Amino acid sequence: MRVVVLSDTHSPRRWKGCPPVVAEHLRGADLILHAGDVCTADVLIELSSYAPVQAVLGNNDLPEVAEWGAPEVLELELEGMQIGMLHDSGQADHRLERMRRRFPDADLVIFGHSHIPLDIEAGGFRIFNPGSPTDKRRQAYGTLGILKISDGRLHDANIVRLP
Repeated sequence: MRVVVLSDTHSPRRWKGCPPVVAEHLRGADLILHAGDVCTADVLIELSSYAPVQAVLGNNDLPEVAEWGAPEVLELELEGMQIGMLHDSGQADHRLERMRRRFPDADLVIFGHSHIPLDIEAGGFRIFNPGSPTDKRRQAYGTLGILKISDGRLHDANIVRLP
């Protein structure tokens, strides 16, 4: 299963339609996970033209994103792998341990909010922030994430730099 992970697209201020460089990665995705701050539901509708979408609410999301179906926290199983997702994982200090406590059954926790890409693994538990494809803030480039999952395992996790 090929999963594209996005966060912090911030429509319409930053996302005025799917950027072509993002669309390249969405084509052929089996699932799109969005870790919040889409801001408007039209982004989720647009993304769903590429693949099924699961999303969580961010602190900047309008009520229409919740009406679309995005909860504050999501726990799902993909190909036998347990995944937790939320927007804001809190302070950087002790984040891995805190997320392990919050999602004790998860193999992977996906989050956003900081716009800073992050991929940390310890003892079979991983936390993953795809950054933002459209609002890079202090980052040198926009980013998104690509996960390859099968047989209950994460076979590959990449943070992709966007031009």
